[in-house]
Amino acid sequence: MHEGDIPRRGVSPSYGKNGNPEGGEAIMPGKNYYDVLGVKRDATQDEIKRAFRKLAAKYHPDAGGDEAKFKEVSEAYNTLSDEAKRREYDQMLMFGGIPGADFGGSGGRGRYTTNVDLDWSQIFNNVRGGGDGSFGGFDFSSIFGGAGSNQGSKPNRGNDLNTTIDVSFDDAFKGAMRKVTYRIPSTGETQSITVRIPAGAVDGGKLRFRGQGEYGANGGERGDLVITTHVIDDAVFKRDGADVRMELPISIYEAALGASIEVPKPDGEKVRLKIPAGTQNGKTFRFRGEGAPDVKVKGIKRGALYVTVVVKVPTALNRDERAALEALQQQDGREYRKDVERHA
Repeated sequence: MHEGDIPRRGVSPSYGKNGNPEGGEAIMPGKNYYDVLGVKRDATQDEIKRAFRKLAAKYHPDAGGDEAKFKEVSEAYNTLSDEAKRREYDQMLMFGGIPGADFGGSGGRGRYTTNVDLDWSQIFNNVRGGGDGSFGGFDFSSIFGGAGSNQGSKPNRGNDLNTTIDVSFDDAFKGAMRKVTYRIPSTGETQSITVRIPAGAVDGGKLRFRGQGEYGANGGERGDLVITTHVIDDAVFKRDGADVRMELPISIYEAALGASIEVPKPDGEKVRLKIPAGTQNGKTFRFRGEGAPDVKVKGIKRGALYVTVVVKVPTALNRDERAALEALQQQDGREYRKDVERHA
């Protein structure tokens, strides 16, 4: 068959290595997507991904690389990393490529015989004209840049990336510096950033770092990195925004007679709590300004420390204790359940 002849219906080619017909010359004048990434036609997805990561890191504009080269390798990876798109593309390479396209070889026009009778001029005119660039259910313009792909050439901002870091109670209370390592999905590369955990950081709080997210497309800016803080519970203290809460166990004697008890503060210091005689279980005392810094308010405003007493009743009594309590009970004439008994 001579160049320019129309393929006959029902004639199938015999293909050798690299998808070329046996006995036919290799297509060299133009690059195809495999050439762009420097991989073989039978490359695995892992090999394609590794090749793209290496080239993307080399050519990315943010790293001082060649923007045109970065676009080229990104377009190649976009097709070859998608199994469906890759099958369509491989089929087109077997047909010799679209006439006039740079991929597949411009010298391959009508060179290969095939059992599919396609009108290439109809396809190409559809791509170049006002059509949507699709033919037979396949969008050729998505690969070869026809009229329907103009929107894809516009700069697009990269997506925001999200990650969560665990922060101890002390680090969230006082503030700390942390190194956070995360992965860029498009290239697979790992990046690290030093994060300042603000004093008073709350569980579920978000820290946004501009331009540290996913890479943009077609020269678009990078997205942001959003880090969510997860404050780990402490054995004694619990955060409630800028307020700090804790429970203080006391005995029935301290509750009945009153007491003065040293209470730890979240900053490591201590404060003295005076418990009045007759304090009931669940009573809460507040210490203003002894909580965490308020990250929502500029300045030095701090929350409060709330101390809730929990009266502990002995679970086992010796003989003398039981006798003493029984004597007290016999002398006690208070009506503890008078309101309940009124409704009985």
